[in-house]
Amino acid sequence: MSYIIVGLGNPGSEYQNTRHNTGRLVLNAFYKQAIKTNDLSEWKTDKKLLALKSTGKVGAESVILLQPETMMNNSGKSLRDLVNTLKKAAKLVVIYDDLDLSLGSYKISFNRGTGGHRGLESIVKNIKTKAFTRIRVGISPTTPSGKIRKPQGEEKIITFILGQFKPAEQEALTKVVKKISAALFCLIEEGREQAMNVFN
Repeated sequence: MSYIIVGLGNPGSEYQNTRHNTGRLVLNAFYKQAIKTNDLSEWKTDKKLLALKSTGKVGAESVILLQPETMMNNSGKSLRDLVNTLKKAAKLVVIYDDLDLSLGSYKISFNRGTGGHRGLESIVKNIKTKAFTRIRVGISPTTPSGKIRKPQGEEKIITFILGQFKPAEQEALTKVVKKISAALFCLIEEGREQAMNVFN
């Protein structure tokens, strides 16, 4: 049974480097790294799944990499037919932006809540379980003392998450993406528990 690794975001060039597209950015970086030494197909549009898809192997394990081509709030539609058992959900990994973590940090977790993230809420609603792996990638700025300084109020939050990464933020993201790619290789080849032990 394949690992299904999903990078959340919005389709379209206007969203490409926005903070809300962090999941897609991370998945694309992992793909570029993985394809060097593994047999993965090029990204192709899967009309049935409403997603860009790449399939193949990482090490000895079969993988499906997925970028939903719906808007973020409907991400679950791409997984409805693909993840239809608890066994399949156990091999699902969803990567997404998280305002509750600082930029440059990340967290791997399993079977947790959605934290109000609309893309994640859509997935839980469509696959009818929370029992899958999440990789939360921090996007919030911090104060000089390291305290998270996330925007307050819905309007400010929307403006912030749909804003482009600044050059200094891009640098921090590039560093954390390398760590997450290593965590993904570990998760696929050695299992979720090992990845959580080593990379959390």
